[in-house]
Amino acid sequence: MNASHDLIAVFGGIFGLLAVFSLIGAGLKYRVARGEPHGVIDNLNARIKAWWAMIALIGAAIWIGPWGVIALFAFISFQCLREFISLTHTRLGDHRALLWSFFVFLPAQYWLIATHWYGLFSILIPVYAFLLLPISSSLGADTTRFLERAAKVQWGLMICVYCLSHVPALLTLDIAGYAGRNMLLIVFLILTVQSSDVFQYVWGKLIGKRKVSPAISPSKTVEGLVGGVLTSTAVGAALWWITPFTPLEAGLIALVINVMGFFGGFVLSAIKRDRGVKDWGAMIEGHGGTFSLEGPEGKAFHTRSRVFTAEEIAQLQIHVKGRYAGRLDERREATAELIQRLEKENVLRLKL
Repeated sequence: MNASHDLIAVFGGIFGLLAVFSLIGAGLKYRVARGEPHGVIDNLNARIKAWWAMIALIGAAIWIGPWGVIALFAFISFQCLREFISLTHTRLGDHRALLWSFFVFLPAQYWLIATHWYGLFSILIPVYAFLLLPISSSLGADTTRFLERAAKVQWGLMICVYCLSHVPALLTLDIAGYAGRNMLLIVFLILTVQSSDVFQYVWGKLIGKRKVSPAISPSKTVEGLVGGVLTSTAVGAALWWITPFTPLEAGLIALVINVMGFFGGFVLSAIKRDRGVKDWGAMIEGHGGTFSLEGPEGKAFHTRSRVFTAEEIAQLQIHVKGRYAGRLDERREATAELIQRLEKENVLRLKL
């Protein structure tokens, strides 16, 4: 079988499984939830809908060809970086660095991959971007939390662009006896990662008891982690026929992908907890929604955050001025204290 036939076989199997899962989800909604809201079942159905959309989008990109896949992941990187930056503390002095990140380094990274310039795309961000971005920020002459702000922009670019770009970078590999089939490696990687996420969720709901780390990820359990990783490893081994590896090699590679994928998600969960949110955004249904806070018990409290308008700031100042009829610096201090208290209570998240 050639690469096209293998892709058709894989995507045919995926769409068949999604059809079965959709029927199961609809059945659970009707028989168990009886049409009423149900947290677990509704989340499962939302995930299934998202999988339909993701698989269709990935399939369309693969059908277009290498440029379609590269364009898709460039778009995903842009969205990820946008969501990452929206949750971090930035100031006016960071705007140059953000401009370079979004409109210079991001497109340059994917253009270098498209042209197979391995020697440069492998070091563009970890070397050149890491050196140039702090210089760009320093030109803003704003030293407030400078080191923290510079590091956030650097690592946002590293995580959201550099790391993600290595998925389409699989197209640049020259593997003996595997010419013209590199697209299948991307399919193998995506299916392994997604199946691990699915099976960790399923095993966690079925037999999960012991929390991995309630403070970082209240919903992840040891049983879900072990069951999900082992099951997804078996899936990876079963997909050996679309890779240049033996079943054992494919299984071992899938195991490494699953373990590192878990720890990658764990690190991002820690970042989310630090920023006081549960999800990064609303781009993928079931995988991210309106910002919500998740306590140690796993209960979600939904909230929406936005930046104060100029009129609202003025109202705050008037309110504080009426309470503190003293000097201007006292009123400013009182306003800052009020805003800080609201931020701590997660009533608002003010970008400065």
